[in-house]
Amino acid sequence: MSEAAPDANGPSLRPAAVAMDLERLGRQFPTRLSFMRVLTRAMCRERWRIEREHFELDDDGAGCAVYRIATPRHSYRMVLFAHALDPAQRSDRVIAEAWDVTATLCDGPVDAERRRFLARQVPRQEAGRLDSACLVLTRANRSSRQFDRVVAALAAGAQPSVDQLTEVGYLYRTTAVYGSGKFGMSEWRHVQRHHPDLARPFAAEMLACFMLRHFSFEQVEFLARRASPDTACTLDPEARRSLGVGNATGLGMAPFLINHPLLIGQWILQRETALARVLDDRTPSQDRRARVCTVLARAAEHLAQVEIDDPEQTECNTRTSEQVRSLHRWLASQRHPLDWRSVMRHAERTAAVEAQQVLESALIEAYPERVDELAEAMTVEEDYQLSPTMRGSALLELIETHYDWALAYDFNAPDAAGVFWYRSEEKLEPRLGIRGVDPGEEREMRLGLAREIASCHQALVSFLKQAGDVTTAEFVLRHPQWRYTVRRLQTLAQTPYGEIQANLLAADVMPIHLLRCKLAFMGVTKFDPRSRLWVRNTMFQGAPLAEELEPGCADDWSFPVLRRDARS
Repeated sequence: MSEAAPDANGPSLRPAAVAMDLERLGRQFPTRLSFMRVLTRAMCRERWRIEREHFELDDDGAGCAVYRIATPRHSYRMVLFAHALDPAQRSDRVIAEAWDVTATLCDGPVDAERRRFLARQVPRQEAGRLDSACLVLTRANRSSRQFDRVVAALAAGAQPSVDQLTEVGYLYRTTAVYGSGKFGMSEWRHVQRHHPDLARPFAAEMLACFMLRHFSFEQVEFLARRASPDTACTLDPEARRSLGVGNATGLGMAPFLINHPLLIGQWILQRETALARVLDDRTPSQDRRARVCTVLARAAEHLAQVEIDDPEQTECNTRTSEQVRSLHRWLASQRHPLDWRSVMRHAERTAAVEAQQVLESALIEAYPERVDELAEAMTVEEDYQLSPTMRGSALLELIETHYDWALAYDFNAPDAAGVFWYRSEEKLEPRLGIRGVDPGEEREMRLGLAREIASCHQALVSFLKQAGDVTTAEFVLRHPQWRYTVRRLQTLAQTPYGEIQANLLAADVMPIHLLRCKLAFMGVTKFDPRSRLWVRNTMFQGAPLAEELEPGCADDWSFPVLRRDARS
C-alpha cells in the first residue's frame, strides 16, 4: 500500500497518484463524511423539527404541500407542487418540461401570496425565475413501478412486500437539484454566511431531497385513504426507512469536479485523512474488529440485494459482494493481533478495487470519534494565485514533478483526444461529442486539462530555450493563453490532492466515474449505470425518518439492507 509523507496531524496520506486515480474515484462508496450522513447527524443532534403547514391535494394527488423545518437557529420551508402528469411525459432527460413534482427549499415563512408566486415560477424550473429567499430548486418523477403498487397495498390495508421495496427502493426520482445562485436563488456565499445550518457543501440540496422523501410517504398515504377510507393503513416505520429518493444524474455533474479542483481536493484530503487516522490504530480492539466485520457483512448483503438493469454493474456487484464476504470471513477468522494496514494489504492482494473501497468505508465507519470532526472542514476558499516571480525553470520542474501524469499521454495518438466536451444550446447542459464527427467542436469546454498541461509544458520549454530562465510573469505576458493554466497548476501544486489524474478527452473516457465520485461524497447508493454518460442511484435509503430526529438516533445506515423478515 503506497504512502506519502505524514500530514500535519501525523498519519501518512496516500499519494495523489493513488487517491486521485479516476477509476479508484469512480469505485467509491459513501462514508461517514458523506453529506447525507453529516446532515442527518446534525438534524438528530440538534432536534430539528419538521411539521406540515399546508397540505392541499386533490384525488389525483395533485396540489401543494408546505413543510416547516425548524432548527435551533432558524426555520425553512419546503414547498412542493404535485402535478397530474401524463405518464407519456415522464422522463429523466434534462430536456423534459413537465414533472410529477416540482419543489423549492426556501428561507422564511410562506403565506398564500408567497405560495402563489412560487406556484407560477417553481413548476417552470429552468424557465422560471426565483428570488434570493429560495435556496434550492428541484423536480422529481414517480417511479412507474413502485408508486402505484405501494398506494394499492396501503389502500388494501397491507404493507408493500419486501421484494417490491428491494426492486426499486424509492417512490420518487429527482432529475435535477439546483442551488448556488441559479435562476435567481441565493448564492452559496450568502447561504454559508447567513445559514449556518446549511453551511456545509450541498447541505441545502440534501435537505431538499430528504424532504421530498418525507412528502412521498405522506402523498402515498393520502392517496391510499382517498382510494379506500375504510381499509387504508399507513406505511410502517420499517417500510419508510426502506424507501429513499431516487436520482438520475447525467453529464451536468461532471464538469464540477474539474472546475473546482481545490474544493474536490479538500474533500479527498478529508476522506484520505480519515482513512489514515484509522490505519494509525496499530492494535485495533476486538470490538473494533467486530464493528468492521458487521459493516462488511452488511455491505455484502446490500450489494447482493441491489437490483439494477445494467448487466456489467450487476456482475460487478455480484463479484464485489463475494469478495467482501471473503474479506469478512478472513478477518473474522484471524485469532492473532492484526493491524489495519495488514488488512488493507490483504485486500489489495485478493480483491478488486471496488471491494477495497468497501473495506475503506467500513474502516472509516468504525471510528466516528476519529473521523467525524473532519466533516466540518469540507469547504475551502477557492482562490487561485499566480506566482509571477517564480523562475521559468522552477515552473518547468513543478509541472514535471506534479503533473508527470499529464505529460505521460501521447496526444499525437488519434484516440488521445477522441472526444470533446461542449455545452448544449437548448439546456446549457454539458454534452460529449466525437471529435471530427459531431458538430460543436469550436465550442469545446476547457475540461481537457491533461492536454492543456502538456501543451503549456511544450510552450514553456520552447520559450525558455529562446529567452533563458525568465520569470513566470514574462512567460504569461508573451503567452497570455497559458495564464489560467499556470495559475491553476501553481496553486494546486501546493496541495496534496486536487487534480483528477486522467485524460478526459480520451476516446474511451468513462465520465460515469466522475459522476460516481461526486455522488459517493453526497452519500448515494445503488449505482445503476444507464450508459457511460448517466446513472441512476438512491439517496437516504435507510436514513432516519422525520419523526425520529432525536439525539441518539442510530447513525448506522451505511450500506442499507432490507430485512427479509419485515412484515408484508
